[in-house]
Amino acid sequence: MYDLKPFDSLHVGDEVSVSKTITEADGALYIAATGDFGPVHVDDAYAETTRFGRRLAPGIMVAGICTNVLTAELAGTLGVSIEDRFWFTGPVFYGDTIAFRVWIHEMNAETRTVTWQASARNEDGKEVLKAEATLKFPRVKPRAEAPAA
Repeated sequence: MYDLKPFDSLHVGDEVSVSKTITEADGALYIAATGDFGPVHVDDAYAETTRFGRRLAPGIMVAGICTNVLTAELAGTLGVSIEDRFWFTGPVFYGDTIAFRVWIHEMNAETRTVTWQASARNEDGKEVLKAEATLKFPRVKPRAEAPAA
């Protein structure tokens, strides 16, 4: 977990899958930290009037779980995110168990970038999130030569 994985240790096709139940506590902590008090996330009466019929977990919070899976389980912490794109393809409700699948899609040795993709599905198998993002990895610093004796 949270390994320092150098660029050269990663490969196209590397993949990891993790499941997580999205809880009310997850939502409350995220909402408190970000100030995202959108009524569809916090107001039962309002959410009942939407096409979803009940409160939704914040989409960006769910997307953030993908990035955690990426750094904690797949690519480590050396790369920094330089581009992120998320598609919210279905609702996530509190109590849903979401299966996250994250994989390395492309690598560019010249730019030391890794493009990763993700898919998240609810317990019914319906995709609720797609993601594609790019990490940039630092160059390996050359070792200093020992002074001549």
